[in-house]
Amino acid sequence: MEAILNKSAGMGAILTEDGPTTFRVWAPNADKVFVIGDFNDWKKDDFELEHEENGYWAGVTDKCKEGDEYKFLILNGSNEYERNDPYAVEVTNSNGNSIARKLDFDWEGDDFQIPNWNELVIYELHVGTFNRKKPDQVGTFEDVIEKLPYLKKLGINCIELLPVAEFAGGISWGYNPAHPFAIEQDYGGPDGFAKLVKEAHKNGIAVIMDVVYNHFGPSDVDLWQFDGWHENDKGGIYFYNDYRSETPWGDTRPDYGRPEVRKYIADNAMFWIEQYRCDGLRMDATSYIRFEGGGLGLDTEINEGNILMRDINMQIQSKYPHILTIAEDLKGDDKVTDGAEYGGLAYGSQWDMNFVHPVREVLTMINDDDRDLQHIVNALTYTYSGDAFKRIIYTESHDEVANGKARVPEEIQPGDAESPFAKKRAILGMVLTLTAPGIPMLFQGQEFIEDEYFQDTEALDWEKFEKLKGISKLSTDLIALRTGKADRTNGLRGQQLDIVHFNQDNKILAYMRSRDSDDNEPVLVVLNFGDRPFEEYGIGVAEDADWKLRFNSTWKGYDDDFSELEVEDMEKVAESTDEKPFTGKITIPAYAALIYTK
Repeated sequence: MEAILNKSAGMGAILTEDGPTTFRVWAPNADKVFVIGDFNDWKKDDFELEHEENGYWAGVTDKCKEGDEYKFLILNGSNEYERNDPYAVEVTNSNGNSIARKLDFDWEGDDFQIPNWNELVIYELHVGTFNRKKPDQVGTFEDVIEKLPYLKKLGINCIELLPVAEFAGGISWGYNPAHPFAIEQDYGGPDGFAKLVKEAHKNGIAVIMDVVYNHFGPSDVDLWQFDGWHENDKGGIYFYNDYRSETPWGDTRPDYGRPEVRKYIADNAMFWIEQYRCDGLRMDATSYIRFEGGGLGLDTEINEGNILMRDINMQIQSKYPHILTIAEDLKGDDKVTDGAEYGGLAYGSQWDMNFVHPVREVLTMINDDDRDLQHIVNALTYTYSGDAFKRIIYTESHDEVANGKARVPEEIQPGDAESPFAKKRAILGMVLTLTAPGIPMLFQGQEFIEDEYFQDTEALDWEKFEKLKGISKLSTDLIALRTGKADRTNGLRGQQLDIVHFNQDNKILAYMRSRDSDDNEPVLVVLNFGDRPFEEYGIGVAEDADWKLRFNSTWKGYDDDFSELEVEDMEKVAESTDEKPFTGKITIPAYAALIYTK
């Protein structure tokens, strides 16, 4: 020992300013633990750690400096294991060495805070493909930074990144985390990611990080049989060593029953918020943390997993109440977003299966007569835990546009996704997403009707953006209404939705969004789910007020393929429709979405 051990220093390699480095690791079945690295010429017996209580080992050295590569050398009986640091914040690559370093970024006074959740518009993107420049090189954090002004102009105020924790190889969706605390080197490593967060905040854009706690790896995972102990040829101390280890993505479900493993995962959740100033976390496939079989059919609940998620959410809410945690649970269960005091898991919001599936079904139906508007009404009115913003609503996500599923316009008209039918009906889905109660989310390229399914090997088609700039302008106008950049639109950020017109025969649906019954800025949304246009169509309105047209999705200024029909402000007459005292006369083109404000 070369210096006094600081028992509260933390885990992994903890560097101090011009002082000694503390190493600490959990290896309860080890007989001895050493640290080997550049600083001691990788000598196996030079730096031995002392055994602490509860299976932890720690030591201090003056030799290790920032940038040194290292590993733990674990002795268990006659076996030796060289292992990367489970808490390594940087690795040379997924099967390389850990790197000792401080995360002392210059945040330049960044005091950004995520917008109110009812004002958010989330844009999900994959760093490796979003702005990829070369066929033989994945996209990087710098490439995303280059597009931040574009996203800001579009009106996006929150990006959600597919996982960037170090994974095997350079091409991946990211859902195979090998080193949960390290940042993928091919994307730009820790410094690149910190710069992206900082630049996003400068542009008024929050950053939500996608994290994976339902499994690790399964490849390049040094956590596997970490200190040599295991049962049933399973994963050892970090994993279940019985049937509970099995997931669809590998035999590597963490052992949520071990307090040390729960601490490891909780430390990781806080790490993204405290070290990288992320504004939220989206937790992948939480149903596989909650249930042995993911909640499919009759399934056994993993109460230890529920405890893990509840504790993480309560810790975040206690320290950082503005941080948004999102569950990708997709089981339609209020328990996920119910508060802990009600027996819930206390997530801020959850991806909503009760929106995406019925909406996509209606949009992609071949025949208008088969389109059931009740499915749309059900999707619009569904809530979790009594709060409209406890759900993330979308028609496209990385899952919904891959694995055999296509982008919405391609599903509507396979092989001709740029047809007027495909474009107009796909836009109906975007209008629903951005005007329904909930937190709306778009997937990269959706704003310009990208029609290629998502692959981690293929760049987003920015030529399509150049070709369909009018559709991007449409998206910008629509997002401005949703976020409040356009005036008189408070209703779109309220809890309340009222169906004001429902005509299954004509395929016309209209709904009113408002904050409450006294809201003086309600927003009226009228949708035509059929290929038949209407002139002087009557919608019931309750008040003797003027309604101004704010958005017409089939305006020819957005696309030459769109409607020739002239759509103007509502003409109001004193006759009853929809059990309302007044009738608003409007022109509704085929497959049009119209938005009016008072």
